[in-house]
Amino acid sequence: RWYKTGDKGHLDEDGFLTIVDRYSRFAKIGGEMISLGAVEAAIGKLLPENAEVLATALPDGKKGEKVVLLFAGNIALDELKRLIDQSGLNPLMRPAELIPVEAIPKLGSGKNDFSQAKRLALETVAA
Repeated sequence: RWYKTGDKGHLDEDGFLTIVDRYSRFAKIGGEMISLGAVEAAIGKLLPENAEVLATALPDGKKGEKVVLLFAGNIALDELKRLIDQSGLNPLMRPAELIPVEAIPKLGSGKNDFSQAKRLALETVAA
């Protein structure tokens, strides 16, 4: 049996399935599917160890959706912008908005709370 779980993965040569992301964690920008996890990983590599990021997708009138990045830790907004600009990151993966937060929203389990992060991003961008 096969079940639609919403997970994205691949089978290796030994037949092992590796889950790499969830389809709900993608932004569709101008017809291109952009992995929010890949955005987080790429930008996370640019940051000091104590900084944390979480990407979410919000509606965009021109391109369908846009990437919005929440960030917390010891990094200033201007410094983050500079690092992203100098990174050579694919333009589609560059966040349209950068939102500094005290802390990345977490669930009781300690995992990122994607729903709360999206609400926070919506409230901040709309303000």
